[in-house]
Amino acid sequence: MRKILSIDGGGIRGIIPALVLDYLEKESNKSINELFDLCVGTSAGGIIALGLTQSQEGRPRYSAHDLADFFENSGAKIFKRSVWRNIRSAGGVLDELYSARPLESALRKYFGGSRLGDNLGLTMVPAYDIEARKTVFLKSWHPDHELILSRDAARATSAAPTYFEPAHVKVGANRQALIDGGVFVNSPAVSAYAEALKLFPGEPLLLLSLGTGELVRSIPFEQAKDWGQAGWVMPLLDCMFDGATKAANHQMSIFLGDNYLRLQVTLDGANDDMDDASVSNIENLKRIAERLIEEKRPLLDRIITSG
Repeated sequence: MRKILSIDGGGIRGIIPALVLDYLEKESNKSINELFDLCVGTSAGGIIALGLTQSQEGRPRYSAHDLADFFENSGAKIFKRSVWRNIRSAGGVLDELYSARPLESALRKYFGGSRLGDNLGLTMVPAYDIEARKTVFLKSWHPDHELILSRDAARATSAAPTYFEPAHVKVGANRQALIDGGVFVNSPAVSAYAEALKLFPGEPLLLLSLGTGELVRSIPFEQAKDWGQAGWVMPLLDCMFDGATKAANHQMSIFLGDNYLRLQVTLDGANDDMDDASVSNIENLKRIAERLIEEKRPLLDRIITSG
């Protein structure tokens, strides 16, 4: 049986799936690359997927614990907003909320000069080309993508509109202006499944889909009915990501039935903002991840024991 890993986007909330994967590595005594035949992730999930398939002398360069540390240690720098930038951007309406430089610096530190073709196993991250107006799936095994820097792929899939400026990534002989794949596939489970059907024709598939926490804050009608473009900027992005994720979950339940395993958790006790990298919120997210692991231990053990 071929095992497929799909990881949602969610900004700093990526620490939740990273800790779930840490449990799998420790309990199985295997790397994620050994446990799964294909790793697919969007945005924060893309950073995790790319990070866990980095090669160092033929072995994984990072563990899932290292990727959890990435969010905990780099989050505050990545999502640091100056007072001047907040004024200049009008809260993300006139310009991006954050400079991309801290994110790019963190990705450069973790990925160095490695390229997609150097990855261990098969890895894919989605993005969207705003100039060509097309979806893009950056694949470690694709001849046209092998020379793309892993840090550029990570930057592209995590370039969330209003948060960071688009990434300008060299793909082959050309450069593409790419933004976060979450704008069309925040949960890449269906895309991962479609790719697996092509890669492993006729073989049984088991797909693990990891969420980054379900949004629970209501948008009251009385508040939203008078919003214009400015008022809808941030809530609309949340609705797009959340709606696409739930649609993918429904579709995959039909496609694979019991061979589709979804791990998602309600974000009660933590802020669902994807840029809240405060110490207190990260601690709350870690506690939520621990609760999720405990509740879903039998399901996770199935991943370890399935052939």
